[in-house]
Amino acid sequence: MTLQRTLFRNGTLLLIAAVGLIATPVAAERIKDLTSISGVRLNQLIGYGLVVGLNGTGDKDTDSPYTLNSLRNMLTQFGVQIPPGVKIKPKNAAAVIVHGNLPPFSKIGQEIDVTVSSLGNAQSLRGGTLLMTPLKGADGRNYALAQGNLVVGGLTAAGQDGSKVTVNIPSAGRIPNGATVEREVVNHFGKGRSITLNLNDGDFTTAMRVAESINLAIGPGTAKPLDATSIRVNAPMDPGQKVSFIAMLEELKVRPGSAPAKVIINSRTGTVVINSQVRVYPAAVSHGNLVVSISENAEVSQPGAFSGGETAVVPQSDVEVAKEANHMFLFDPGVSLDEVVRAVNEVGAAPSDLVAILEALKEAGALRAELIVI
Repeated sequence: MTLQRTLFRNGTLLLIAAVGLIATPVAAERIKDLTSISGVRLNQLIGYGLVVGLNGTGDKDTDSPYTLNSLRNMLTQFGVQIPPGVKIKPKNAAAVIVHGNLPPFSKIGQEIDVTVSSLGNAQSLRGGTLLMTPLKGADGRNYALAQGNLVVGGLTAAGQDGSKVTVNIPSAGRIPNGATVEREVVNHFGKGRSITLNLNDGDFTTAMRVAESINLAIGPGTAKPLDATSIRVNAPMDPGQKVSFIAMLEELKVRPGSAPAKVIINSRTGTVVINSQVRVYPAAVSHGNLVVSISENAEVSQPGAFSGGETAVVPQSDVEVAKEANHMFLFDPGVSLDEVVRAVNEVGAAPSDLVAILEALKEAGALRAELIVI
Protein backbone atom coordinates (compact mmCIF):
# COMPACT_ATOMS: atom_id res chain seq x y z
CA MET A 1 0.00 0.00 0.00
CA THR A 2 1.43 3.33 -1.04
CA LEU A 3 1.60 5.88 1.73
CA GLN A 4 2.57 9.53 1.54
CA ARG A 5 3.79 11.36 4.62
CA THR A 6 3.79 15.11 5.05
CA LEU A 7 6.16 16.42 7.69
CA PHE A 8 7.03 19.91 8.82
CA ARG A 9 10.58 21.14 8.93
CA ASN A 10 11.52 24.77 9.44
CA GLY A 11 7.99 25.84 8.56
CA THR A 12 8.08 24.00 5.22
CA LEU A 13 5.97 21.02 4.27
CA LEU A 14 8.01 18.05 3.14
CA LEU A 15 6.44 15.25 1.13
CA ILE A 16 8.03 11.86 1.76
CA ALA A 17 7.05 8.71 -0.13
CA ALA A 18 7.09 5.88 2.39
CA VAL A 19 6.89 3.14 -0.22
CA GLY A 20 6.78 4.75 -3.62
CA LEU A 21 5.33 7.56 -5.69
CA ILE A 22 1.61 7.96 -6.22
CA ALA A 23 1.78 6.44 -9.65
CA THR A 24 3.46 3.27 -8.31
CA PRO A 25 1.00 0.35 -8.36
CA VAL A 26 0.27 -1.52 -5.15
CA ALA A 27 2.57 -4.55 -4.89
CA ALA A 28 1.16 -8.04 -4.51
CA GLU A 29 1.31 -9.54 -1.04
CA ARG A 30 1.04 -13.08 0.29
CA ILE A 31 -2.24 -14.27 1.72
CA LYS A 32 -0.25 -15.20 4.85
CA ASP A 33 0.52 -11.50 5.40
CA LEU A 34 -3.02 -10.30 4.71
CA THR A 35 -5.14 -12.79 6.63
CA SER A 36 -5.42 -14.99 9.69
CA ILE A 37 -7.30 -18.26 10.06
CA SER A 38 -10.48 -18.13 12.09
CA GLY A 39 -10.03 -19.96 15.39
CA VAL A 40 -6.22 -19.85 15.28
CA ARG A 41 -5.46 -17.20 17.88
CA LEU A 42 -3.54 -16.28 21.02
CA ASN A 43 -5.03 -16.73 24.47
CA GLN A 44 -4.15 -14.38 27.33
CA LEU A 45 -3.11 -15.82 30.68
CA ILE A 46 -2.83 -14.08 34.05
CA GLY A 47 -1.92 -15.01 37.60
CA TYR A 48 -1.02 -13.66 41.04
CA GLY A 49 2.28 -14.61 42.65
CA LEU A 50 5.19 -13.69 44.90
CA VAL A 51 8.70 -12.58 44.04
CA VAL A 52 11.31 -13.28 46.70
CA GLY A 53 15.03 -12.72 47.09
CA LEU A 54 14.92 -8.94 46.73
CA ASN A 55 17.64 -6.85 48.35
CA GLY A 56 15.37 -4.87 50.65
CA THR A 57 13.40 -3.36 47.76
CA GLY A 58 10.20 -5.33 48.30
CA ASP A 59 6.79 -4.28 49.56
CA LYS A 60 6.38 -2.31 52.76
CA ASP A 61 4.31 -4.18 55.31
CA THR A 62 2.31 -1.09 56.28
CA ASP A 63 0.96 -0.53 52.77
CA SER A 64 0.75 -4.08 51.35
CA PRO A 65 -1.38 -6.28 53.62
CA TYR A 66 -2.05 -8.71 50.76
CA THR A 67 1.68 -9.47 50.61
CA LEU A 68 1.65 -10.41 54.30
CA ASN A 69 -1.39 -12.65 53.81
CA SER A 70 0.21 -14.33 50.80
CA LEU A 71 3.38 -15.04 52.75
CA ARG A 72 1.42 -16.46 55.68
CA ASN A 73 -0.63 -18.72 53.40
CA MET A 74 2.43 -19.94 51.54
CA LEU A 75 4.33 -20.75 54.74
CA THR A 76 1.26 -22.52 56.14
CA GLN A 77 1.19 -24.80 53.09
CA PHE A 78 4.78 -25.80 53.89
CA GLY A 79 3.91 -26.55 57.51
CA VAL A 80 5.26 -23.32 59.00
CA GLN A 81 2.84 -21.81 61.51
CA ILE A 82 3.23 -18.10 62.22
CA PRO A 83 1.98 -17.12 65.71
CA PRO A 84 -0.74 -14.46 65.58
CA GLY A 85 1.37 -11.87 67.38
CA VAL A 86 4.42 -12.24 65.14
CA LYS A 87 4.73 -9.59 62.45
CA ILE A 88 6.29 -10.44 59.08
CA LYS A 89 8.44 -7.85 57.34
CA PRO A 90 8.25 -8.57 53.61
CA LYS A 91 10.97 -6.16 52.48
CA ASN A 92 12.62 -8.95 50.48
CA ALA A 93 9.35 -10.08 48.87
CA ALA A 94 6.80 -8.46 46.57
CA ALA A 95 3.31 -9.31 45.37
CA VAL A 96 3.19 -9.40 41.56
CA ILE A 97 0.86 -9.94 38.64
CA VAL A 98 2.15 -12.41 36.04
CA HIS A 99 0.77 -12.45 32.51
CA GLY A 100 1.62 -13.97 29.16
CA ASN A 101 0.20 -15.15 25.84
CA LEU A 102 -0.52 -18.78 25.04
CA PRO A 103 0.20 -19.30 21.31
CA PRO A 104 -2.22 -21.34 19.20
CA PHE A 105 -1.65 -25.11 19.13
CA SER A 106 0.55 -24.94 22.26
CA LYS A 107 1.17 -28.41 23.68
CA ILE A 108 1.71 -29.62 27.23
CA GLY A 109 5.35 -29.16 28.25
CA GLN A 110 6.12 -26.28 25.92
CA GLU A 111 7.44 -23.05 27.42
CA ILE A 112 6.27 -19.46 26.96
CA ASP A 113 7.58 -16.05 28.05
CA VAL A 114 5.88 -14.21 30.90
CA THR A 115 5.92 -10.64 32.18
CA VAL A 116 6.02 -9.92 35.91
CA SER A 117 4.77 -6.57 37.29
CA SER A 118 4.76 -5.32 40.86
CA LEU A 119 1.35 -5.02 42.47
CA GLY A 120 2.36 -3.18 45.63
CA ASN A 121 4.96 -0.53 46.46
CA ALA A 122 8.12 -2.52 45.78
CA GLN A 123 10.91 -0.24 44.61
CA SER A 124 12.58 -2.81 42.37
CA LEU A 125 12.24 -6.44 41.31
CA ARG A 126 15.88 -6.71 40.24
CA GLY A 127 17.48 -9.92 41.48
CA GLY A 128 14.13 -11.47 42.45
CA THR A 129 12.80 -14.95 41.81
CA LEU A 130 9.18 -15.69 40.99
CA LEU A 131 7.73 -18.58 42.99
CA MET A 132 5.50 -21.10 41.28
CA THR A 133 2.46 -19.22 40.00
CA PRO A 134 -0.52 -20.77 38.19
CA LEU A 135 -1.68 -18.81 35.13
CA LYS A 136 -5.38 -18.81 34.38
CA GLY A 137 -7.30 -18.21 31.18
CA ALA A 138 -10.53 -16.30 30.68
CA ASP A 139 -12.48 -19.41 31.71
CA GLY A 140 -10.76 -19.50 35.13
CA ARG A 141 -8.86 -22.73 34.44
CA ASN A 142 -5.10 -23.12 34.92
CA TYR A 143 -3.22 -23.43 31.65
CA ALA A 144 0.41 -22.87 32.68
CA LEU A 145 2.77 -22.65 35.67
CA ALA A 146 5.31 -19.84 35.88
CA GLN A 147 8.51 -19.76 37.92
CA GLY A 148 12.06 -18.49 37.52
CA ASN A 149 14.53 -15.64 37.85
CA LEU A 150 13.47 -12.21 36.61
CA VAL A 151 15.27 -10.19 33.98
CA VAL A 152 14.72 -6.52 34.89
CA GLY A 153 15.84 -3.77 32.52
CA GLY A 154 15.44 -0.88 34.97
CA LEU A 155 17.35 0.09 38.08
CA THR A 156 17.16 2.56 40.95
CA ALA A 157 20.08 4.14 42.79
CA ALA A 158 19.56 6.18 45.97
CA GLY A 159 21.85 8.15 48.26
CA GLN A 160 21.72 8.70 52.00
CA ASP A 161 20.64 12.31 51.51
CA GLY A 162 17.41 11.16 49.82
CA SER A 163 18.49 11.72 46.21
CA LYS A 164 17.44 8.97 43.84
CA VAL A 165 17.94 8.15 40.17
CA THR A 166 15.66 5.73 38.30
CA VAL A 167 16.44 4.29 34.87
CA ASN A 168 13.62 2.65 32.92
CA ILE A 169 11.07 0.68 34.98
CA PRO A 170 12.61 -1.42 37.78
CA SER A 171 9.21 -2.61 39.07
CA ALA A 172 8.56 -4.90 36.09
CA GLY A 173 10.53 -7.65 34.40
CA ARG A 174 10.34 -10.71 32.17
CA ILE A 175 11.13 -14.39 32.48
CA PRO A 176 12.06 -15.88 29.08
CA ASN A 177 10.52 -19.35 28.79
CA GLY A 178 9.35 -18.81 32.36
CA ALA A 179 6.06 -20.71 32.15
CA THR A 180 5.34 -24.31 31.24
CA VAL A 181 2.09 -25.19 29.46
CA GLU A 182 0.03 -27.61 31.55
CA ARG A 183 -3.25 -27.66 29.62
CA GLU A 184 -4.06 -27.43 25.91
CA VAL A 185 -6.71 -25.11 24.53
CA VAL A 186 -9.48 -26.89 22.66
CA ASN A 187 -9.16 -26.08 18.96
CA HIS A 188 -11.58 -27.02 16.18
CA PHE A 189 -9.08 -26.45 13.40
CA GLY A 190 -9.04 -30.06 12.23
CA LYS A 191 -12.81 -30.33 12.07
CA GLY A 192 -15.14 -29.31 9.26
CA ARG A 193 -14.90 -29.18 5.49
CA SER A 194 -13.93 -25.51 5.29
CA ILE A 195 -11.76 -22.86 6.87
CA THR A 196 -12.39 -19.13 7.15
CA LEU A 197 -9.73 -16.56 6.33
CA ASN A 198 -10.13 -13.22 8.11
CA LEU A 199 -8.48 -10.14 6.63
CA ASN A 200 -6.30 -8.14 8.99
CA ASP A 201 -7.89 -4.97 7.56
CA GLY A 202 -11.42 -5.41 6.30
CA ASP A 203 -11.90 -4.37 2.67
CA PHE A 204 -14.45 -5.62 0.14
CA THR A 205 -12.03 -5.29 -2.79
CA THR A 206 -9.28 -7.24 -1.04
CA ALA A 207 -11.72 -9.96 0.06
CA MET A 208 -12.90 -10.39 -3.52
CA ARG A 209 -9.33 -10.55 -4.85
CA VAL A 210 -8.29 -13.13 -2.25
CA ALA A 211 -11.20 -15.35 -3.29
CA GLU A 212 -10.37 -14.87 -6.98
CA SER A 213 -6.71 -15.75 -6.40
CA ILE A 214 -7.64 -18.97 -4.57
CA ASN A 215 -10.21 -19.98 -7.19
CA LEU A 216 -7.70 -19.35 -9.96
CA ALA A 217 -5.05 -21.52 -8.25
CA ILE A 218 -7.23 -24.33 -6.86
CA GLY A 219 -10.39 -24.28 -8.93
CA PRO A 220 -13.69 -22.42 -9.34
CA GLY A 221 -15.93 -22.43 -6.28
CA THR A 222 -13.14 -23.17 -3.80
CA ALA A 223 -13.33 -19.78 -2.07
CA LYS A 224 -16.25 -17.46 -1.46
CA PRO A 225 -16.12 -14.01 0.18
CA LEU A 226 -18.65 -13.71 3.02
CA ASP A 227 -18.21 -10.03 3.82
CA ALA A 228 -15.50 -7.35 3.89
CA THR A 229 -13.39 -9.42 6.30
CA SER A 230 -14.08 -13.15 5.87
CA ILE A 231 -13.47 -15.60 3.01
CA ARG A 232 -14.71 -19.17 3.33
CA VAL A 233 -12.47 -21.76 1.66
CA ASN A 234 -13.33 -25.42 1.07
CA ALA A 235 -10.57 -27.58 2.54
CA PRO A 236 -9.76 -31.31 2.88
CA MET A 237 -11.17 -33.19 5.87
CA ASP A 238 -7.91 -34.97 6.69
CA PRO A 239 -5.85 -32.81 9.13
CA GLY A 240 -2.56 -33.58 7.40
CA GLN A 241 -3.91 -32.65 3.99
CA LYS A 242 -5.51 -29.54 5.49
CA VAL A 243 -2.13 -28.34 6.79
CA SER A 244 -0.55 -28.81 3.35
CA PHE A 245 -3.52 -27.09 1.74
CA ILE A 246 -3.24 -24.02 4.01
CA ALA A 247 0.53 -23.86 3.49
CA MET A 248 -0.11 -23.61 -0.25
CA LEU A 249 -2.80 -20.96 0.21
CA GLU A 250 -0.55 -18.78 2.36
CA GLU A 251 1.99 -18.41 -0.45
CA LEU A 252 -0.52 -17.20 -3.04
CA LYS A 253 -0.04 -13.55 -4.06
CA VAL A 254 -2.85 -11.00 -3.95
CA ARG A 255 -2.90 -7.32 -4.85
CA PRO A 256 -4.75 -5.61 -1.97
CA GLY A 257 -7.37 -2.99 -2.65
CA SER A 258 -6.45 0.65 -2.26
CA ALA A 259 -6.85 2.06 1.22
CA PRO A 260 -9.64 4.59 1.86
CA ALA A 261 -8.62 8.22 1.52
CA LYS A 262 -7.50 9.48 4.93
CA VAL A 263 -5.80 12.51 6.39
CA ILE A 264 -4.44 11.98 9.91
CA ILE A 265 -3.35 15.01 11.93
CA ASN A 266 -1.33 14.69 15.12
CA SER A 267 -2.18 17.88 16.98
CA ARG A 268 0.63 17.38 19.53
CA THR A 269 3.56 16.98 17.15
CA GLY A 270 2.20 18.87 14.14
CA THR A 271 2.58 15.84 11.88
CA VAL A 272 0.16 15.30 9.01
CA VAL A 273 -0.04 11.93 7.22
CA ILE A 274 -1.93 11.85 3.91
CA ASN A 275 -2.28 8.70 1.85
CA SER A 276 -2.17 8.60 -1.93
CA GLN A 277 -5.95 8.31 -2.38
CA VAL A 278 -6.67 11.83 -1.12
CA ARG A 279 -8.12 14.11 -3.78
CA VAL A 280 -9.26 17.72 -3.68
CA TYR A 281 -12.20 18.80 -5.81
CA PRO A 282 -12.58 22.29 -7.33
CA ALA A 283 -11.99 24.88 -4.62
CA ALA A 284 -10.41 28.31 -4.18
CA VAL A 285 -8.34 28.86 -1.05
CA SER A 286 -7.24 32.22 0.26
CA HIS A 287 -4.34 32.29 2.69
CA GLY A 288 -2.80 35.35 4.28
CA ASN A 289 -2.39 37.18 7.56
CA LEU A 290 -3.08 40.75 8.59
CA VAL A 291 -0.27 41.97 10.86
CA VAL A 292 -0.90 44.93 13.16
CA SER A 293 2.18 46.42 14.90
CA ILE A 294 1.88 48.98 17.69
CA SER A 295 4.99 50.66 19.10
CA GLU A 296 4.97 52.98 22.10
CA ASN A 297 7.43 55.92 22.41
CA ALA A 298 7.43 58.25 25.40
CA GLU A 299 8.18 61.95 24.79
CA VAL A 300 8.93 64.54 27.49
CA SER A 301 7.06 67.86 27.31
CA GLN A 302 9.15 70.62 28.91
CA PRO A 303 7.35 73.95 29.69
CA GLY A 304 8.99 77.28 28.90
CA ALA A 305 10.94 79.27 31.46
CA PHE A 306 8.86 81.16 34.05
CA SER A 307 5.67 79.76 32.48
CA GLY A 308 4.63 78.03 35.67
CA GLY A 309 3.96 74.76 33.81
CA GLU A 310 5.00 71.24 34.81
CA THR A 311 7.11 68.74 32.97
CA ALA A 312 4.95 65.92 31.57
CA VAL A 313 5.59 62.60 29.81
CA VAL A 314 3.43 62.27 26.72
CA PRO A 315 3.03 58.77 25.14
CA GLN A 316 3.31 58.52 21.37
CA SER A 317 1.82 55.47 19.66
CA ASP A 318 2.75 54.36 16.14
CA VAL A 319 0.32 51.94 14.54
CA GLU A 320 1.25 50.07 11.36
CA VAL A 321 -0.89 47.63 9.41
CA ALA A 322 0.89 45.24 7.07
CA LYS A 323 -0.87 42.78 4.83
CA GLU A 324 0.95 39.82 3.37
CA ALA A 325 0.92 39.11 -0.33
CA ASN A 326 -2.28 37.75 -1.81
CA HIS A 327 -2.15 34.02 -1.09
CA MET A 328 -5.02 32.65 -3.04
CA PHE A 329 -4.75 29.55 -5.18
CA LEU A 330 -7.16 27.34 -7.09
CA PHE A 331 -7.41 23.56 -6.93
CA ASP A 332 -8.49 21.98 -10.19
CA PRO A 333 -10.76 18.90 -10.21
CA GLY A 334 -9.07 15.74 -8.92
CA VAL A 335 -5.94 17.43 -7.63
CA SER A 336 -3.56 14.83 -6.18
CA LEU A 337 -1.54 14.84 -3.00
CA ASP A 338 1.74 16.16 -4.38
CA GLU A 339 -0.03 19.10 -6.02
CA VAL A 340 -1.74 20.01 -2.75
CA VAL A 341 1.56 20.01 -0.87
CA ARG A 342 3.29 21.97 -3.63
CA ALA A 343 0.59 24.64 -3.59
CA VAL A 344 0.72 25.00 0.18
CA ASN A 345 4.52 25.22 0.12
CA GLU A 346 4.43 27.96 -2.52
CA VAL A 347 2.37 30.24 -0.32
CA GLY A 348 4.68 29.63 2.63
CA ALA A 349 2.07 28.08 4.88
CA ALA A 350 3.05 27.01 8.37
CA PRO A 351 2.05 23.63 9.87
CA SER A 352 -0.96 25.13 11.63
CA ASP A 353 -2.02 26.75 8.34
CA LEU A 354 -2.12 23.38 6.56
CA VAL A 355 -4.36 21.94 9.26
CA ALA A 356 -6.69 24.94 8.95
CA ILE A 357 -6.76 24.61 5.14
CA LEU A 358 -7.56 20.89 5.29
CA GLU A 359 -10.33 21.43 7.82
CA ALA A 360 -11.80 24.23 5.73
CA LEU A 361 -11.70 22.06 2.59
CA LYS A 362 -13.45 19.27 4.49
CA GLU A 363 -16.20 21.61 5.69
CA ALA A 364 -16.64 22.94 2.16
CA GLY A 365 -17.02 19.42 0.79
CA ALA A 366 -13.94 19.76 -1.44
CA LEU A 367 -11.75 17.24 0.42
CA ARG A 368 -12.65 13.68 -0.47
CA ALA A 369 -11.04 11.99 2.51
CA GLU A 370 -11.66 11.08 6.12
CA LEU A 371 -10.07 13.70 8.40
CA ILE A 372 -8.80 12.21 11.67
CA VAL A 373 -7.28 14.34 14.44
CA ILE A 374 -5.38 12.48 17.17
